[in-house]
Amino acid sequence: MRYLTARKRAEGKGASHTGTEHHWYMTVSAVGLACMIPVFILIFGRALGASHEDVLATFSRPFTAVLTGLVLVVGLRHFAKGAQMMIEDYSHGTTRKLLVMFVIGLSYVLTAFGLFALAKIAL
Repeated sequence: MRYLTARKRAEGKGASHTGTEHHWYMTVSAVGLACMIPVFILIFGRALGASHEDVLATFSRPFTAVLTGLVLVVGLRHFAKGAQMMIEDYSHGTTRKLLVMFVIGLSYVLTAFGLFALAKIAL
């Protein structure tokens, strides 16, 4: 028979019962996004007023296409994890489950559409 104290049962578990996993993921993705977003905004800003052909040429370059894909994937995963943490803190029961499923599904759908559009431009 194991004897677990209340501290031992609670150790490593946050509101979502995964300990510090969410916190570390959010920290690492935030640092990654802090490095990627300024470069992406610079590239996107230069392409904003350009002609259709120039925009296609800009986003069909390998560095720009990869950076855009990374911003989409990492940014929307960061959004999904952050929204999930917020929902788990402020919602309960079936509402919590439905909202978490909706947010995760929304992030996957937006990622898929964004990557599809990027593939159509880059290829």
